Amino acid sequence: MRFLTLLLTCASQVLCASATRAGTVGTVGTVKTSDGIRLHYNQTGPRHGQNMLFITGWRQTALEWHKQADYFSSAGFRVTTYDMRGHGDSEEPDFGYRLSRFAADLNDLLTQLDLEDLTIVGHSMGCSVAWAWWDQYPEVRKRVSHFVFADDVASLVANPHWTPAEKAQLGGFLTPAMMYDLAADMTNQLAPLIESMFTPNLSTSDFEWILSQNRKMTDAHAATLFLHQSSLDWRDVFPRITVPSLVLGGELSIGPASAVEWVATQIPGAQHYTFTAAEKGSHFVFWENPGRFNSMVEDFITQ
Repeated sequence: MRFLTLLLTCASQVLCASATRAGTVGTVGTVKTSDGIRLHYNQTGPRHGQNMLFITGWRQTALEWHKQADYFSSAGFRVTTYDMRGHGDSEEPDFGYRLSRFAADLNDLLTQLDLEDLTIVGHSMGCSVAWAWWDQYPEVRKRVSHFVFADDVASLVANPHWTPAEKAQLGGFLTPAMMYDLAADMTNQLAPLIESMFTPNLSTSDFEWILSQNRKMTDAHAATLFLHQSSLDWRDVFPRITVPSLVLGGELSIGPASAVEWVATQIPGAQHYTFTAAEKGSHFVFWENPGRFNSMVEDFITQ
């Protein structure tokens, strides 16, 4: 028994020494927003590595970035993921489900964790959160060195008065009626909606797990947030983004790839890539083709 205890103690000391030499620390914690809500976050990778922050899309959780967190923390980056209010393991209040509040939450996270020289990687609505933050907090933009925007468009809902050209540029793949119908029937519509965001290659086990992550948020709050974010138009923000940006889309995404590409044309100097069908270019390409996704993001940051 003493031998086993001694062996375990020695092993623990070796592991701690190795971690100390590498400077690698995993941290799980919470930050408190300016309106009193606790947001759950996780940090992995070397303590002094270049900072990366991953922002999920609507109803998704920080755990869904694990293929990126594992890769980039192993590559020497300091990776932060977090659950937005109402999502995952964060608190779910009965207020604040609008993008301006989510941008304020993001700013609270950045300042309390003191993230500098930061690459922000946003997916879907996570891009919109980053756009709202950039728009609202010009005094702290200096914290960000790079943006990666994965598969979001200027506007999800088409204005009936837009020309065909405007609709093609801005996205607008939902009508106002579709938006309200989906929000009113969120419980029944969630599973088919999430399924439409992936290729048919997604395994049943992966789908069920991702769906379970989505269901950590109540349908009522998800509907409120969906209605708000769908009605926004980000055109005036794009030309004012002044840090290197990479815009990624997918041929098989639920939104038009051409509209994602148009976003890139509006951000000064932005790079763009559309994942093909052969590359599993779905709305969730970072999940279905993490190797290609991660290498492209890493090349962009380090080039």
